[in-house]
Amino acid sequence: MPVSYPIALPASPTSRIITIRKASATAALTSPFTYQPQVQVWGGQQWMADIQLPPMLRASAEAWIAALVSLNFQEGSMLLGDSANKLPRGVGTGAPLVNGGGQVGYDLVTDGWTAGQTGILKAGDWLQLGTGSTARLYKVMADANSNGAGQATLTLWPRLRSSPADNAAIVVSSPVGKFMLGAEPEWSIDEAHIYGLSFQAVEDLRP
Repeated sequence: MPVSYPIALPASPTSRIITIRKASATAALTSPFTYQPQVQVWGGQQWMADIQLPPMLRASAEAWIAALVSLNFQEGSMLLGDSANKLPRGVGTGAPLVNGGGQVGYDLVTDGWTAGQTGILKAGDWLQLGTGSTARLYKVMADANSNGAGQATLTLWPRLRSSPADNAAIVVSSPVGKFMLGAEPEWSIDEAHIYGLSFQAVEDLRP
């Protein structure tokens, strides 16, 4: 049976160490005479992650290995989030939705939150827009409050990948984005048949 992408990774065990990085396509050229930099912003933005799983016995390890092998390196995609921070620091309650179509840039106008909440989301919280092959992961860059109508404007990184539809759902519990492998996965097996497994992931920006 053909694999359907993006795949869902095994639910357990979760990562022992997750290292998350962001990449921005910017370049700075410093004048050799004045030392003043000129910065060019090209616009590219991407999440990257290194995942190290805890030592596992074969039953758990082979489920992970099979999932990663099924990606056929960068042919396939997977859904991945920050396993150490699945819930927001902010209040995060309500049924949040995108408030208005055609939005672009770093700010997202939303509604459907519990009304009148200070810190409905806080700086550093994750959220997800889209599902499946359109799932994108964003980080909130500033504390946001909901007004009396349950509306809040969120400042996000990266900038919106595309304009979400009006009333599109916003996921703040266990949000994920679409990723692909950054390198071929590798695993080790010691004399006690304990597996060690790690892999690299990069945000998959294919439509």
